[in-house]
Amino acid sequence: MSKVGIIMGSTSDMPVMEKAIDVLQGFDIEIEVDIVSAHRTPEKLFDYAKNAHTRGINVIIAGAGGAAHLPGMVASLSPLPVIGVPVKSSNSIDGWDSVLSILQMPGGVPVATVALDGALNAGILAAQIIGSNDSCVLDKVLIYKEGLKQKVIEGAKKVKK
Repeated sequence: MSKVGIIMGSTSDMPVMEKAIDVLQGFDIEIEVDIVSAHRTPEKLFDYAKNAHTRGINVIIAGAGGAAHLPGMVASLSPLPVIGVPVKSSNSIDGWDSVLSILQMPGGVPVATVALDGALNAGILAAQIIGSNDSCVLDKVLIYKEGLKQKVIEGAKKVKK
């Protein structure tokens, strides 16, 4: 069974990251959630990033605010795909510092970056990555996408007069 690691720099990021947790649980994808601070627990970060694949993790979602080094540092150490979630935090410059810190990675160290506070999309992207090799997850992603389509169709019916 595939597993997604969801990490964040502090507990204050949890309200944003809950959206990734919820959507992945909806797809019946196993998750592992932890707090891993790039600046306060660098040894833990190194261990997590270097060994996540040995624990069956297939994709890592890393949420971080402020300087937001967590996703990039994890990507530099791990062979797994990393999805970065920039989090608008209390020490953030309106979120732009987080967005740019995660988005502007050097060549050779990719981090897929979603929108500011975009943990929902990070979860969906992780499911799509897993679904590329797991037909059960792919079927659930297809059903999810069909549900999005139906919401738009139903909404359109309500506005037409």
